Amino acid sequence: MSALFEKVLIANRGEIARRVIRTCRRLGIKTVAVHSEADANAPHVHEADEAVLLGPPPPKDSYLNRDALLAAIEKTGARAVHPGYGFLSENSDFARRVAERGVTFIGPSPEVLDAFGDKMKARHVALAAGTRPVPGTDEPIAIDTPEGVAEAKAVAGRVGYPVIVKAVGGGGGIGMQIVREEAGMERALKTCSDRGKASFADARVYLERYVQEPRHIEVQVLCDAQGNAYALGERECSMQRRHQKILEESPSPAAFFQGEEGAKRRADLFDAALRVVKSVGYVGAGTCEFIADASGDLFFLEVNARLQVEHPVTEMVLGLDLVELQLRVAAGEPLPDLSRVHPEGHSIEVRVYAEDPKKGFIPKPGAIDELVWAGGVGDAQTRALRIESGVAAGSKVTPFYDPMVAKVVAWGADREASIAELARALAGTKIAPCVTNVAFLQAILESPEFRSGRYDTSLAEVLAKRI
Repeated sequence: MSALFEKVLIANRGEIARRVIRTCRRLGIKTVAVHSEADANAPHVHEADEAVLLGPPPPKDSYLNRDALLAAIEKTGARAVHPGYGFLSENSDFARRVAERGVTFIGPSPEVLDAFGDKMKARHVALAAGTRPVPGTDEPIAIDTPEGVAEAKAVAGRVGYPVIVKAVGGGGGIGMQIVREEAGMERALKTCSDRGKASFADARVYLERYVQEPRHIEVQVLCDAQGNAYALGERECSMQRRHQKILEESPSPAAFFQGEEGAKRRADLFDAALRVVKSVGYVGAGTCEFIADASGDLFFLEVNARLQVEHPVTEMVLGLDLVELQLRVAAGEPLPDLSRVHPEGHSIEVRVYAEDPKKGFIPKPGAIDELVWAGGVGDAQTRALRIESGVAAGSKVTPFYDPMVAKVVAWGADREASIAELARALAGTKIAPCVTNVAFLQAILESPEFRSGRYDTSLAEVLAKRI
């Protein structure tokens, strides 16, 4: 029996629930899966030691149902809760209610979650810590007053068009609109405010300079309660469709990270990320997200106060188990000296979705009768290849949740070897009769733009038009 926690409830589903179960099993920790009616026969339910039904398929009635989750914790006697990512992973109210029951929330404290609860709060934390956010407004824009609209136009004139209006509570590209000239400002403010209110119950908006040819770079951080904090490398996350990531790699192949000057830029980036999290007493795993322009000038965007979907590429190049380290930090243990851990080789992750790239990446839920990965049926876990899937043959991709089928993660001694391993894995993949983006992912790997490493967040949409 592990000395960490006797039993952990995983407040999530799919591949991340299976990922946490795998580490817990290795450490001798019992696990509790939760599920909706739609996920009653999902792999994560069968792999856990116990399973609890939360409710009907809609997330609000199941995975977002805090009362049902708290009841499951009490029923099973779980001593800790791992929230995964998405759903309630960054919800300070849920974390607070878990802690009030004497149960450990495996993540930052409710106070830290509040500090990074929306993009505006995160911007304030970064400014106070001396880390540069993208130039823009430091407070929400009062869009219902002439003075507020005039202020937005004045800021846009100062930072330079084009600018981007963002919903304060936004995510996944929702509530964002580019404004290229002053005449479009008022309409953009109203549109983003309306979308923010509808999607996040938050009508506030703010404005930033729109970074041209942007690259999305994020830094993995890990901090313990004893004051130790580490930046565990960067991830390149610029391959996106609809502002959502579909491929991530580590280290970043960007030219501005090469050579002595690039090494200094990387060190400065890590320092900027650590200043932000240290300033709020962060404990746990998290990610500081930055955006870079073509010259390599980096600006802070936000903090994801949880594990990221793309965490495996960091694990592959560092040889670490971030879930295990999360568990140990949550149990009060100090981190080992991670300053001695250095990246080896290159890792790339692609997200296999049940979607149609030829039709605007529209989700295509449906049954999966046959599921074959390179090397055989089932999930692979090797030094060179990891397949992390939330489904199995006989499963269904339902319309209720994100349509991700799996993450295929490859490692190689260098970037070319990693691309070759990933291409081999995708060539050996068969998912039927479900429509997926596998062929599109193969097209990305074959494209000269991607292979050169000189790409930005627009490339996926460009490549989609070629197929």
